Amino acid sequence: MIPCQRQLFDLPDDVVYLNCAYLAPKLLSVVQAGAAGIERERRPWQIVARHFFDDSEHARSLFARIIGATADDVAIIPAASYGIATAAANIPVSRGERIVLLAEQYPSNVYAWRDLASNSGAEIVTVPRPPDGNWTPALIDCITRDTAVVAIPNIHYTDGSYVDLMPVRDRCRSVAAALVLDLSQSTGVMPYSVTELEPDFIVTAGYKWLLGPYGIGFMYVSPDHQTGTPIEFNWLNRKASDDFAALVDYRDEYQVGARRFDVGERAKFTQMPMAIAALEQITGWGVKNIAATLAARTGDIARRAQDLGLRMTAEKFRAPHIVGLRFPRGVPDGLLDRLARHKVYVSLRGDSMRVAPYLCNDDRDIDRLFDVLTACLRDKT
Repeated sequence: MIPCQRQLFDLPDDVVYLNCAYLAPKLLSVVQAGAAGIERERRPWQIVARHFFDDSEHARSLFARIIGATADDVAIIPAASYGIATAAANIPVSRGERIVLLAEQYPSNVYAWRDLASNSGAEIVTVPRPPDGNWTPALIDCITRDTAVVAIPNIHYTDGSYVDLMPVRDRCRSVAAALVLDLSQSTGVMPYSVTELEPDFIVTAGYKWLLGPYGIGFMYVSPDHQTGTPIEFNWLNRKASDDFAALVDYRDEYQVGARRFDVGERAKFTQMPMAIAALEQITGWGVKNIAATLAARTGDIARRAQDLGLRMTAEKFRAPHIVGLRFPRGVPDGLLDRLARHKVYVSLRGDSMRVAPYLCNDDRDIDRLFDVLTACLRDKT
């Protein structure tokens, strides 16, 4: 178990921030790295060719270590939607085939598939939310021999309900369906390995559980897809692009591995050092340790919420770091505003109040949350 790490975060003492699934609280080291990046950009005459490559390669390697991949398997993307669009452009789908999604999953992992279905004549199949929150069997039942793509998260962003990816992977393999995963709500906080999952693509935003800046994400691309076609054509991902004098000699060859899918201007002199600082801290703590620590925290939140009569997905079907609380009489009017007046911050997603703590939270934060919740429920009765 990791003790409270609040001292490492840029977080005022009177703020209770339980919303990492929305935007990560910023580590002081990340803020400092960003400031150093701004200083670098202030002096462009000191920026040389290697600065366009070194930081992005370091970040790529750190991310690869977290997911059990190699640096060659990782592309740098600006958003999960960019990665999903790349996957959709590189997976063949034919008329009459099926693309399987979860009900109410994040729209960045929906719109590209709708467009692909419209253009190809494929069918979107949406798995309805199961009453008990157990997505896995419901999802597997929808994966048929006509399925071309299963494009899902493993953590539903609204309430933390969980998909067991291993049996889903086995089912996809049995019908030759591609598996595309948006793991923005789990990478960096739940351990997994691509050598076990063997997905076609994984995308993840960097500003949630990876604790990085907004505008940088990562994409795992399986070796089977690493000769595919990127959705943009920039100079950085071409072979020998570090030779600035030779950029006039256009090259058809790409850099090795998944780098062909990198977004243009990937260097991001301010943001990339921030991403590196965050990834280094996560690897220092260890993802397994983070998961175990947060599981204990959300378990306590769930128990206290149940004592108030709130409902949530059963622990065995729920992520260790997010708990969605549902109110038997509906969400109290003005709940978020009332919490915010007491400097307590959570999210409403669908009919759930989503609570997503991190290592900066302690018992006092949870007490503050429940003090306000108790008062809200008392006033509503």
